[in-house]
Amino acid sequence: MAGNFNPLHYGDVRSFDHQRQFASDNNAGCCPEVFEALKQANSGHTVGYGSDAITARAKEAFRGLFETDCETFFVFNGTAANSLAIGSFCSPHHSVLCHEHSHVESDECNAPGFLNQGLRIATVQGANGKIDLASLREGLSGRRDVHASKPRVVSLTNTTELGTLYRPNEIGALAELAKSNGLAVHVDGARFANAVASAGCTPAELSWKAGVDVLVFGGTKNGLAFGEAVVFFKRQEAADFMYRMKQSGQLASKMRFLAAQWLGLLSDGKWLEYARHANAMSERLYSRLSQIAEVELLFPREGNAVFALIPDPVIDRLYELGWRFYTDVGPGGGARLMCSWDTTQEDVDRFTQDLRKALS
Repeated sequence: MAGNFNPLHYGDVRSFDHQRQFASDNNAGCCPEVFEALKQANSGHTVGYGSDAITARAKEAFRGLFETDCETFFVFNGTAANSLAIGSFCSPHHSVLCHEHSHVESDECNAPGFLNQGLRIATVQGANGKIDLASLREGLSGRRDVHASKPRVVSLTNTTELGTLYRPNEIGALAELAKSNGLAVHVDGARFANAVASAGCTPAELSWKAGVDVLVFGGTKNGLAFGEAVVFFKRQEAADFMYRMKQSGQLASKMRFLAAQWLGLLSDGKWLEYARHANAMSERLYSRLSQIAEVELLFPREGNAVFALIPDPVIDRLYELGWRFYTDVGPGGGARLMCSWDTTQEDVDRFTQDLRKALS
């Protein structure tokens, strides 16, 4: 019975609803600072659609964080954020190049093509979930001119779907090749906070200073209740973005509640503190699993994810004990174990203890 865990098809899992899990960092609640910011925003009346003081403050907070005059927009989810950000640079005859195991390719139901009519996704390869220069160069040279979609955007995922990290110099090299061929650079940063924490650099160094044109800064996986931020590093490239938001149902009338969460998360560096914690818990889990001979670790641990090959009977037993994790992310058929901002040392230790018991 071991296989892809789908909570909607696993029977009655309500008894485990409040147990912290390793299935996804989406499963965690919102952090206290975000909850408090939402409460503070819930007072009186204010103008809608982002023309309010709270949204203005949040936009300014992003300018301070990235050390540049960027333009930031707040949307409900990552699927729309990535699709609209990519589409801002594209016409119907264009394509976006992304890794074969990127979220844009494998988990967005071709939303970029749906929200940007005619846009095509073209995949390229690279070890451990990262596009390499040779593969990108091949992807750019293999098209048949007017008979094929014209590449316009390179999309990177940081941290990647396999839990690995693009460092500033790696992004810089890819961005240089992309721009020399007239392409823009988009980063799907659903776990951008974890990437910054792992790289040990500033948000600016991991984005626009490395050649990134637009970044989707993930909030939901970092402690928000809902919402992502789309950050353009050149204002002129964001001129029509609110029209795209409106047409796609992403322009929130009560925008202040999307924006206020960021004020809570960015205050006192909480976004980075929580990302560092999630990464540390992932490192603890990686270390514990590395000591179990029957478990094979599949990819380097550079963010808050651990990929491990666990025997099927053991997976069945862990499910029976109430643990939840996915086994259908990326190649290799391994389990993806995702740590969150609220994962504890006790969670990690209890999971590995149960795994050892299941093996015996």
